[in-house]
Amino acid sequence: MEVSSIWDSVVELTKVAQQKGSDPLVWVIQLSSNLSSRGVSMPSVELANVLVSHICWENNVPIMWKFLEKALMLKIVPPMLVLALLSQRVIPSRCSQPVAYRLYMELLKRHIFTLKSQINGPNYQMIMKSIDSVLHLSGIFGLPASEPGIVVVEFLFVIVWQLLDASLDDEGLLNQTMEKKSRWEIEHQEMEIDCRGSYYEKRSEYKEIMQDANTVMAIEIIGQFLQNKVTSRILYLARQHLPENWTSFIQQLKLLGSNSLALRNSKTLTPEALVQLASNSHFVLSREYKTSSLKTFHAVMASGSLVSSAGLCNGASCSALWLPLDLVLEDAMDGYQVDATSAVENITGLIKTLQAINGTSWHDTFSGLWIAALRLVQRERDPIEGPVPRLDTRLCMLLCITTLVVANLIEEEEIESGNEVECGSINGWKEKELPGNRRYDLVSSLQVLGDYQGLLTPPQSVVSAANQAAAKAMLILSGVSVGSAYFECISIKEMPINFSGNMRHLIVEACIARNLLDTSAYSWPGYVNGCINQLPHGVPTQVPGWSTFMLGATLTPVVVNGLVSSPASSLAELEKVFEIAVSGSDDEKISAATILCGASLLRGWNIQEHTAHFIIQLLSPPVPADYSGGDSHLIGYAPMLNVLIVGIASVDCVQIFSLHGLVPQLACSLMPICEVFGSCVPNVSWTLTTGDEISAHAVFSNAFTLLLKLWRFNHPPLEHGVGDVPTVASRLTPEYLLSVRNSYLVSSGSAHQDRNKRRLSAVASSSYPDPVFVDSFPKLKVWYRQHQACIASTLSGLVHGTPVHQIVDELLNMMFRKINRGNQSVASVNSPSSSSSGPGNEDNSLRPKLPAWDILEAVPFVVDAALTACAHGRLSPRELATGLKDLADFLPASLATIVSYFSAEVTRGIWKPVFMNGTDWPSPAVNLSYVEEQIKKILAATGVDIPSLAAGRNSPATLPLPLAAFVSVTITYKIDRASERFLSLAGPTLESLAAGCPWPCMPIVASLWTQKAKRWSDFLVFSASRTVFLQNSQAVVQLLKSCFTATLGLNATPTSSNGGVGALLGHGFGSHFCGEISPVAPGILYLRVYRSIADIVFMTEEIVTILIHSVREVACSVLPIESLEKSKTKNRMRYGQVSLAAAMTQVKIAASLGASLVWLTGGLCLVQSLIKETLPSWFISMHWSEQEKGSEGMAAMLGGYALAYFAVLCGAFAWGVDSSSAASKRRPKILGTHMEFLASALDGKISLGCDSATWRAYVSGFVTLMVSCTPNWVLEVDVEVLKRLSHGLRKWNEELAIALLEIGGVGTMGAAAELIVENEM
Repeated sequence: MEVSSIWDSVVELTKVAQQKGSDPLVWVIQLSSNLSSRGVSMPSVELANVLVSHICWENNVPIMWKFLEKALMLKIVPPMLVLALLSQRVIPSRCSQPVAYRLYMELLKRHIFTLKSQINGPNYQMIMKSIDSVLHLSGIFGLPASEPGIVVVEFLFVIVWQLLDASLDDEGLLNQTMEKKSRWEIEHQEMEIDCRGSYYEKRSEYKEIMQDANTVMAIEIIGQFLQNKVTSRILYLARQHLPENWTSFIQQLKLLGSNSLALRNSKTLTPEALVQLASNSHFVLSREYKTSSLKTFHAVMASGSLVSSAGLCNGASCSALWLPLDLVLEDAMDGYQVDATSAVENITGLIKTLQAINGTSWHDTFSGLWIAALRLVQRERDPIEGPVPRLDTRLCMLLCITTLVVANLIEEEEIESGNEVECGSINGWKEKELPGNRRYDLVSSLQVLGDYQGLLTPPQSVVSAANQAAAKAMLILSGVSVGSAYFECISIKEMPINFSGNMRHLIVEACIARNLLDTSAYSWPGYVNGCINQLPHGVPTQVPGWSTFMLGATLTPVVVNGLVSSPASSLAELEKVFEIAVSGSDDEKISAATILCGASLLRGWNIQEHTAHFIIQLLSPPVPADYSGGDSHLIGYAPMLNVLIVGIASVDCVQIFSLHGLVPQLACSLMPICEVFGSCVPNVSWTLTTGDEISAHAVFSNAFTLLLKLWRFNHPPLEHGVGDVPTVASRLTPEYLLSVRNSYLVSSGSAHQDRNKRRLSAVASSSYPDPVFVDSFPKLKVWYRQHQACIASTLSGLVHGTPVHQIVDELLNMMFRKINRGNQSVASVNSPSSSSSGPGNEDNSLRPKLPAWDILEAVPFVVDAALTACAHGRLSPRELATGLKDLADFLPASLATIVSYFSAEVTRGIWKPVFMNGTDWPSPAVNLSYVEEQIKKILAATGVDIPSLAAGRNSPATLPLPLAAFVSVTITYKIDRASERFLSLAGPTLESLAAGCPWPCMPIVASLWTQKAKRWSDFLVFSASRTVFLQNSQAVVQLLKSCFTATLGLNATPTSSNGGVGALLGHGFGSHFCGEISPVAPGILYLRVYRSIADIVFMTEEIVTILIHSVREVACSVLPIESLEKSKTKNRMRYGQVSLAAAMTQVKIAASLGASLVWLTGGLCLVQSLIKETLPSWFISMHWSEQEKGSEGMAAMLGGYALAYFAVLCGAFAWGVDSSSAASKRRPKILGTHMEFLASALDGKISLGCDSATWRAYVSGFVTLMVSCTPNWVLEVDVEVLKRLSHGLRKWNEELAIALLEIGGVGTMGAAAELIVENEM
């Protein structure tokens, strides 16, 4: 039988039943029997079309609606398709057919909220395709109709939206929408049919009343859609994945809620309720999945309250949230390392990560940031002396960098809020905060900060500045009008009141300077104490300071000294100094440069970033308009450039430039200076205002030495890492620094940059507006290639008779002139034909008048010849050291090449050791035993016990010849400011080389240097103690264990009693304690060690092992097995909950510490290796210790949660929680691999060796954290992997399985909808 005849017979059967008034049930049974006999599958799409077409509108009579209702009940037609068909026919005719509209809505209420029976039933795919065709969903939303679940979401969205537009139209509100009309076919369509004698003709007077009632009912159904847990959650999917459409829908819904008259007549829904249902917060709260794992993770958040002891050693619960921040801040204080990336950028990303992972408010986030930065400063209260960053660097971090981080975060929110208002867009994940909310949270966090008096006490050197800040606030509140000159004229001690300034006053001033606060902060409760009504009399009217300078005072020596010793208070003051440096006389330029490198750079926290910017600009002065010389214009700026370079060469200054992210720009400015002055013959000198003379060699040496500090030029090729995991520092090369600097030029026009990147782009473009490459500096490039070759292989390439050979001879003659006068030429060692210049020459005549680059090219051969002569007995050790020191004095920059050569030769290990006996070489015997004893005490205090340290004590002290020569040269330097910049170049290399040699080379070197610089004794001993870990992997493991033990407070030690940050990091290096160096906290020791450890993959594996072991210890100490096995009375259950919360707090701290250590140790590459290789291997391997009695319970579960938090936090540190960082581009591949591993294991394709409770907790915890904290990650995972993972999760946690699909993007939207319906969630 033809298909058309089947449906013709259906129509005939229906007409007959209609005329007879048959029982609908009889009709349905007969119809179903007939269709089944003819092979029609039920529910039938074609039957739905036939019945709806039959009703609309020729047979729009009650019995037909009853027939249709019965067909729906007995499932011979698909309800969703029937509703879709009716919506297209009934809604446009709702005015002329109000009863039909009412009946449609009744059917809608009856069937739309019972979707479970309609999903995945017979003909499901065909039904969904038909619905898509009827409602044109693919064309409207642009999504494929191939996935039925997507059609379900679109269908529900369209149905409720049709009701919304119809209600707006009925109340005359549709023209107030942005579109002015509906996108659906809802406009009135009066039918041209003869209705005489029909059911409606007799009741035409009832139409208006019916229409009003229908409008009320439609609005109530909309409310039901938004209230029903299934339909509201499916609508949430529309909100997630159809944001533009959702925005229009919500705007119209709010319009209806605010203006509908019909809504006021509803008995079940109020206008306020509808507006609340339309809010974003409703859709977030309505679908918050409260999985057990999510509860477990976030129940701990509250326990990490910041409101606890304000002392340094805050307890474990307080430090849990911000432990990574404390570690990162302290790590940035390592003077041996500079960073090409701004600390502002790094810490901003870290803060956003911690805020997202921990789910804290911005008030708590800002409070945690301020407290961590204050702890950083307090750790430097009584530091040991040495060539390391001091208090100035830490204050820079607190008062400048941290303030800039907060400014970044506030600006980010305000820009996003502005864009949201402008574009009308919404966030698809969670409710947007109110505009300016972070600014308010900043205020509240600073107000609460006043409770932490222990952290706010200013260091002694900052007391005056803190008091001045407090005095300023008090004077303004008291209505006393004074200018900035007043504080330059009078000491705070002369004021009639004690201002009691603290660190909060300085923080507030830094925030006010950057427009984060205004002076209303001065009126905060407790901010100032009392008021002042009168000022001291007899104050001098003129004092040489910034106020007199701004009034026009000339830069006399007295004025310059005043400006150097006190920081500028405003950008205008700095700008005036900069203008003088650019356009003033030569003497004025020198004075201006001196001022900029003074207190304004070190302690001008409110304007520090601008000071550094101006200095870099001055290091790249423009070519004068009238310049016509053949040489570089930089030569004319030599005095000013030298003052700038020397002024910023200290350890603290270099670190400050590093924190501000200015190392690439500084390197770019120094390279042209090195290129130009290194090419000059030193026959010209300049006289400074101090009377000192400088030569081209001096300018070059100062610039070159500073340039080399900006990358780890002196480290041997051991730093290539292991496998495909390079070390973090290996990327710091000249090429890399220039590429980073050039990247700021490329992005300088981007409107999406934060203020920090805009500032760095401005610095880069103001110096050199075009990209700069190493090839632009041929002399530097030649030296750099020679330097690399020297490190990579033994020295070769010196050809007799070449200019380099001649320079080698000249330098050797200069260095060893006394020996040469004795008719023994050192040069003959390497150059048999060379001869001395003969006796009787004056010293100056022996000094080659050659460009510095030519000299540097010859230095490796000179040092090699001298060392070889010493090895063969033709040169005494004292003569060798004196000669090398003479070379370094002649050209200080040559020290860099000497360092490079010794570094390579010590690493090669081909030189015989020499006896440090006090005759030929300096002897360490005076204090070697003391140094070794102190080293053992430091290690013992951190829980490290290495018996082998005592080995070799009775044998003579020896060092490899190059190392002995190196240390002999360095101890000839004076310990003063002039030598500091050169020692800070050689010191780290000396330490790393000694550390790489057999024990006790490092104690010997430390002993020699301790004799030289007694005030550096503690620093040298501490440095020597660090080297133990570079030679003994078990020492590293013990140190890592000590870090975990101290942080968790598992064992009481001299440095750990209560756990937390205080136990991990203590008070820094430590001061003298009972006549000896105080114990060093294990975290400090690790932060100063890890960069020199080559096998970082080994360390990662150990961190995972120690993490699991620590969790087991926590489980045993906090959750004793017997307490859990006791009867579960009410009190026992409460005890168990408290114990679990305490255990989870400890677990979170342990995981946070582990993740921080992995991230700091190896950065992005190591984290990716961890997630891609280490963790999967761990889960696959058998862990016998976990099969012990009781381990399958709580300890195993806690271990899984710990690894989950550890893994997610590692990933968040490396990639960020969003896609703003460059590293986030690598996330999809690595994360996808790990998610594939999880899915395959859940599918049974991979056999696991770990405890099942551990695996279940890990998977649940990992997915929970991704869903709740890093939803952007989920969007980057392959859709099929997400579906497989969700399917595997269903056996453990249906809600989590749905939540994963909900945020997986459009690709998983359909599967999420089907799962929601199936579980009726």
